[in-house]
Amino acid sequence: MALVNWFKRNLVVIAGLLTLAYLLLPNAVVTVFSFNKPNGRFNYAWQQFSADAWKDPCGVAGLCASLSLSLRIALWATLGATALGTAIAFALVRYRFRARGAVNSLIFLPMAMPEVVMAASLLTLFLNTGARLGFWTVLIAHVMFCLSFVVTAVKARVMSMDPRLEQAAQDLYAGPFQTFVRVTLPIAAPGIAAGALLAFALSFDDFIITNFNAGSTVTFPMFVWGSAQRGTPVQINVIGTAMFVVAVLFVLVPMAVGNRRNRHRA
Repeated sequence: MALVNWFKRNLVVIAGLLTLAYLLLPNAVVTVFSFNKPNGRFNYAWQQFSADAWKDPCGVAGLCASLSLSLRIALWATLGATALGTAIAFALVRYRFRARGAVNSLIFLPMAMPEVVMAASLLTLFLNTGARLGFWTVLIAHVMFCLSFVVTAVKARVMSMDPRLEQAAQDLYAGPFQTFVRVTLPIAAPGIAAGALLAFALSFDDFIITNFNAGSTVTFPMFVWGSAQRGTPVQINVIGTAMFVVAVLFVLVPMAVGNRRNRHRA
């Protein structure tokens, strides 16, 4: 009976831990197999422990080149989508103009539309305009589909902002630029950062839209897909593990810094 009562009291915690374990299981498998030394081309069955792949993560031809390309595209797409998305979010929340409702609805279409539909539409657009498929078409496509996610994240933050803080800055003789830089932007920064991180992750991870509009350009997801047809190099697991660790650090480090500051203030 005591066990049943304990289970009822901790049901939410247990469900959360099981869900987290389910989500992290693929990452654990990738990490384990990054230390594998397969006998053949396919890294699907555990053979023996080896750290050779970690010593030479660029040992597979084209892997690091595709990784570098994906990082560059993700970085520029994040900058473009964040700048445009932030401006659009402020415009939708702070200003009243004709077709505001229509624009507000159209912003969410890329999020609701299947990726294959957007990919085919963008490919048709590029072909009709005579654009050469490659780095720039992929970058334009990534900015386009990341834009909606940035607008959503920033808009939610802007809507929750207290306008009296900006009014107080203006009462203290701060100009529009000073008010925006010193009051508005710091308050909206968490939403902007969240939208930027989401845009980077979506751009780096995208395969469908990239595959339609890349031409002969090979990004990291496309390299992984192509390698899976011939074999799966262990170095792919190494890169995946390293990216996962970096992403976790991006989340944990700011949390630890924030908690430390809160303890010092208390």
